[in-house]
Amino acid sequence: MHPDFDNRILAFRDFVNYRNWMYDDYGHGTHIAGIAAGNGSMSNGVYCGIAPEADIIALKVLDFRGNGNISTLMRALDWILINRERYHIQIVNISVGTMEKEEVGEDSELVRAVNRVWDSGLIVCVAAGNNGPGEGSVTTPGISRKVITVGSSEANADTDYSGRGPNFSCIIKPDLVAPGSNICSCKRVGRTVPSRMEENFYYTRKSGTSMATPIVSGE
Repeated sequence: MHPDFDNRILAFRDFVNYRNWMYDDYGHGTHIAGIAAGNGSMSNGVYCGIAPEADIIALKVLDFRGNGNISTLMRALDWILINRERYHIQIVNISVGTMEKEEVGEDSELVRAVNRVWDSGLIVCVAAGNNGPGEGSVTTPGISRKVITVGSSEANADTDYSGRGPNFSCIIKPDLVAPGSNICSCKRVGRTVPSRMEENFYYTRKSGTSMATPIVSGE
């Protein structure tokens, strides 16, 4: 995994391919973790995350194309509830979402699942999604009235993608906004490392409410 995480990844669970070793074949999770908790060691602190001393529990729910499904995410949420005390989990960052019709209501199984995590005493931060700027464009499970839904603060012709509420129960969403566009963070690192350490080998820029969410989680 990325050097900026040191030995702070306390656990890794793969809910997609069920491999026993730590890996990231898409790069989304590495980038998110770097925003929340990277220590910036490969950039001399320039690209340091919000909470650089925090421990990380990495749960893989997206495949190599960045796709996922609801049942996979729900298994990860159940794992969190079972293992929260073992790993002293306090904050759950969910930088994924869906617009499937079956999941748009507060009674949907995914919303109920994140609500159970919240009700257990954990802080849950969820991305608002990138289907904005129209009304009712927040993705599930960000529509939950309980969780902290995070949108991207940039709003102009090129970056006005952040999901907006209200949800279908007229609850105002998102709850908070944070920078989400052109965020530089940790890049998925392969096994081959160049002889000369280059900054662009270790870092990359991405945009989305997925990037805004770990800024709030890290705080």
